[in-house]
Amino acid sequence: MTGIRFPPEPATRYNNQFEPSREGQESCVFFSIRDLELRKIPFEVELPSGKIDFLDPDLNQSGNLHAAGQAELLSSTLGEIRVRGHLRVTLGAPCDRCLESASILLDTDFDLSYRPADMDIAADEVELDEGEAEMGFYEGDGLDLADVLREFILLQLPMQIVCRQDCKGICPVCGENRNKAACQCRLETADDRWAALKKL
Repeated sequence: MTGIRFPPEPATRYNNQFEPSREGQESCVFFSIRDLELRKIPFEVELPSGKIDFLDPDLNQSGNLHAAGQAELLSSTLGEIRVRGHLRVTLGAPCDRCLESASILLDTDFDLSYRPADMDIAADEVELDEGEAEMGFYEGDGLDLADVLREFILLQLPMQIVCRQDCKGICPVCGENRNKAACQCRLETADDRWAALKKL
């Protein structure tokens, strides 16, 4: 898949230390409203494992995370920020069936929008359209790229993580990994016709 790539502007070049290369200023990759009011901000980062906290000790990043795109302040809105681009990253997590390590490759475009968290919402606004339902929120005077990437990656994870599609899982009786060895355990099935009598 071909990703969205934007040439960096001379005023701001983001390096692989997750910091903007601006003279006299050190901070994380932060899209401030003040800067976005002047122009769109392109970014291209190569982040090693550990730069983004996925808030899950079982989820880890394998190799570098590459992301490129741009952030912009949408006109005729009250501080709505749009961040779009492309990311590629490989993640590792335990397989939900056998608990062995599973690999998850994400290589995809993203297009996300965020509103200020303190934006007033009319009291009679009880329904949100599809676009608003997918809207994110930010606090303060801008948006951190780390939060954008973390949110998108977590939403892209499959409901069930498996090491392979034909994973046989763990035997519920003896605990043997059935991908590595076959066990002779048999699961006894109860006769449901007598289930009501057992409750008497």
